[in-house]
Amino acid sequence: MSGWLLNIPIQATCSPEDAQMYAQWTKEGDWDLLPSERAWSDRQSLLEERGYILRQRYRTGWRPSWLGHNRDPFSCEDSIISRHDHVIDATRRKDNLLVSIKVVKDASNEVKIARLVSSPQVVRNPANHCVSVLDILPDPVFPDKALMVMPYLRPFNDPPFNAIGEAVEFVKQTLEGLHFMHSIRVAHRDCAAANIMMDGRPLYPQGHHPVEINRTPDFLHEAPHLSRLDHPVKYYFIDFGISSVFGERDPPYVLGTKGRDKDPPELSDHTPYNPFMLDIYILGHVYQEEFIDKYSGLEFLEPLVTAMMHIQPERRPTAEDAILMLHNIISSVDTTLLRWRLRSRSESAPERVVYDTVAVAREGMYHLRRLVR
Repeated sequence: MSGWLLNIPIQATCSPEDAQMYAQWTKEGDWDLLPSERAWSDRQSLLEERGYILRQRYRTGWRPSWLGHNRDPFSCEDSIISRHDHVIDATRRKDNLLVSIKVVKDASNEVKIARLVSSPQVVRNPANHCVSVLDILPDPVFPDKALMVMPYLRPFNDPPFNAIGEAVEFVKQTLEGLHFMHSIRVAHRDCAAANIMMDGRPLYPQGHHPVEINRTPDFLHEAPHLSRLDHPVKYYFIDFGISSVFGERDPPYVLGTKGRDKDPPELSDHTPYNPFMLDIYILGHVYQEEFIDKYSGLEFLEPLVTAMMHIQPERRPTAEDAILMLHNIISSVDTTLLRWRLRSRSESAPERVVYDTVAVAREGMYHLRRLVR
């Protein structure tokens, strides 16, 4: 449910015997930097010179914080290993902004498109839902690579959606973002769920850890979060690794079967297909799997999703037409329904009673707050 989570601490201390055991494990290399992490440690000096500070684990001369103390390393922030070889989090010194830094091929199509969607003339457009590039640095480890700095984002579905209106807002923003991309002749070609993220700062005013994203920045407690319904977030498309950009007179056709979603029927290494219509299918598939298949109460979105996933690409709506379809659908929906909770299709009858009771109470408090303002 939405609202603040319980502030559950991790057990930070351990017995002297356990501390001795952990010290021995550390000596034997159990918490040594992985090879991919050592590459980031080698980049640390350059990044710091450019104003980006890595976590303590990756700084020169790092010594595990639990050594010499009765601390459980599993409760120590500097024991946390990055989960991706080619992406790491950092803090921008000048404003403490949390950022992500990605290793990319220098002068690649990904860099070209990332620069395009981050250019001054489009970056301020509210319809632009492409992650922006803040900086591109030379990679001191691999000369043919570059380090692309972007705002830190978290998965769009963590924390889970709670209200019908939250799901509708996600659909609205992502269609708006897709229409914007297509209007500047960029086809994403891989806009699957893993490549859609959100700026979660409105939900986490106290912040959260960049790797263990449901813990506080110090890793010691559960990170409390707020509701999307009352604290709206913005969603972003990321990863333009297989994206395509077309000139005004270029025929919009491509070949290839790369991408996370293997279901689109037109994917082919031999027969050209329209990547803009591919984006429509992939995004419709996101709505199908992430919302309609998981929750009850979103059946009103099914005509839109069915149209977007039509087996014949030419019969799918454009992104602009899909937005119009969504607006027509929303206009026929009672606005009070949008604040009602999403019901998981897997929840039991007793769970439904409890969650519905909480939802009614929450809605009552919402209307009471509006009355007293």
